[in-house]
Amino acid sequence: MLGSLTIILVCQLLGEIITRLTGLPVPGPVIGMLLLFCGLLLKQNLPSELEGAANSLHRYLALLFVPAGVGVITNLDLLVRSWLPLGGAILIGTAVTIAVTGQVMQRANRHNQQNEGGTP
Repeated sequence: MLGSLTIILVCQLLGEIITRLTGLPVPGPVIGMLLLFCGLLLKQNLPSELEGAANSLHRYLALLFVPAGVGVITNLDLLVRSWLPLGGAILIGTAVTIAVTGQVMQRANRHNQQNEGGTP
């Protein structure tokens, strides 16, 4: 399990390094997660040790939201001052996410129907 946690943390570290070197406006852990995903795609299967480590982390995932919640509460004055742009971003982001998800599902359903020999 220690080796699997090391792989996860090394991917996160590489993501942080890439973010800092390139100046991308994407958090390092997100890039690290993409690196881990690409590595797993190349390997074609999920090692059982890595699955066990991921399940252990997933069990305590709710605890990882505590620092974010504290950050929101400590910057509540900023949230109050910027409620309109934040609310707009949340509404627009939600609408775009729903629309894109709907389009992807429609295309996936059409693709599945064509593969099964049905009509689209």
